[in-house]
Amino acid sequence: MSPKQHRGEITADRLLDAALQVYVTEGERGFTVKAVRDRSGISLGSLYHHFGSVDGLFAALAERWLSRLLGEVVTALWQAPDAEAGVRAVVETYLRFVRENRDAALFLHSSDADRHGMTRGRELRDTQEARLSPVARWLEPRIASGELAPLSTALFESLVLGPVVGTARRWLSGYDDVDLDEAVRVLPERIWRSVAGE
Repeated sequence: MSPKQHRGEITADRLLDAALQVYVTEGERGFTVKAVRDRSGISLGSLYHHFGSVDGLFAALAERWLSRLLGEVVTALWQAPDAEAGVRAVVETYLRFVRENRDAALFLHSSDADRHGMTRGRELRDTQEARLSPVARWLEPRIASGELAPLSTALFESLVLGPVVGTARRWLSGYDDVDLDEAVRVLPERIWRSVAGE
């Protein structure tokens, strides 16, 4: 990598870091080019050069953190010795990510991110399917062996991640009826029962 490319990556990272800080402190209404420029100290020209627009910056921020989250989840899944351990690892890894990356998780689980994702639905679906293809490859032999119920990847994802995402959203919203430690103790077993083979 040339020094110029390296500087460009550093600039893009600083802009994304600033963008997350702006979103968490100001919300979507405060998520403006000016606010990110002021927070990062990087010129408007550089922001437009790297991301094209405030929407491009928002999309890049979502991509950055979704890639990290899914990367950790898929890695945990593949390192598990069997199907039950894999399901447990997905739940535990997801909730640990939410706790350790609260600001990023708040952004990823926001209605703003959902709305933004809906407007770019096909593009995001194609990207997410590519990222989740390792999950489909993990599922196939475990379904064939009977360890897992014969479910499509989409249904497996809904049964495993649906309760986890719902729990994460409640916790991130400040509800005091959600204890992540309790969720880590209770959810893996309950979710495993919903996808286990006969």
